[in-house]
Amino acid sequence: MPDVSKSPDRIARMFDAIAGRYDLLNHLLSAGIDRRWRRRAIRALSLVGRERVVDLCTGTGDLAIAAVRARPGAAHAVGVDFAAAMLHVGRDKIRRSGLERRIALVRGDATRIPVRDTSVDAVTVGFGIRNVADPATASREMFRVLKPGGRIAIVEFAVPSTPVISGLYLWYLHHVLPRIGRALSRHDAAYGYLPASIDAFATPADFVKTLRQAGFRDISTVRMTFGSVCLYVARRG
Repeated sequence: MPDVSKSPDRIARMFDAIAGRYDLLNHLLSAGIDRRWRRRAIRALSLVGRERVVDLCTGTGDLAIAAVRARPGAAHAVGVDFAAAMLHVGRDKIRRSGLERRIALVRGDATRIPVRDTSVDAVTVGFGIRNVADPATASREMFRVLKPGGRIAIVEFAVPSTPVISGLYLWYLHHVLPRIGRALSRHDAAYGYLPASIDAFATPADFVKTLRQAGFRDISTVRMTFGSVCLYVARRG
């Protein structure tokens, strides 16, 4: 049984170990659809071009990059992650893209966001909320840093509700994905952890309750790609 403990040090070490191949594996294992999921999340924020966005669990910065590249896109994005090697890869990617003036990556924890109260217009999380030790605390932190009326867009894996699709998805998740991930990353734990962490994460209905308890309003969920991914959108009143 894979270890799904989520201490920040353990998660950081695991992601640092695969940082060099993280982007390649994301695109390969999702057949490139991960880019579409991120664009959909940014569209849900209804940006107008002046916003400051915080991207939690930013990894190598893909969602932060999507936020500023959107048309219209965020004026500025801050990506937060506690995996130093992932941030290093992300900074290289941002520099190559010429976005250094619009995106800053900082080391930090989603349960203690290094941002002032009511100071940002939007918060995003791309496939990282399930890796946070305490999603409820992270949700309250997102609420804290948002300006009144600010929005969140969280993309996370889910288990499809249709039995046939669910069976195929779980077979791929538990048998195919780990083998490809281990072969290309040369890291056993990370791609055993991935399916186990999806199994262990809250159902969409339960995560909506977590967001509501944190104070968010107008919460919606959108199932994507046969229900294997869920987009959560909500607003601070």
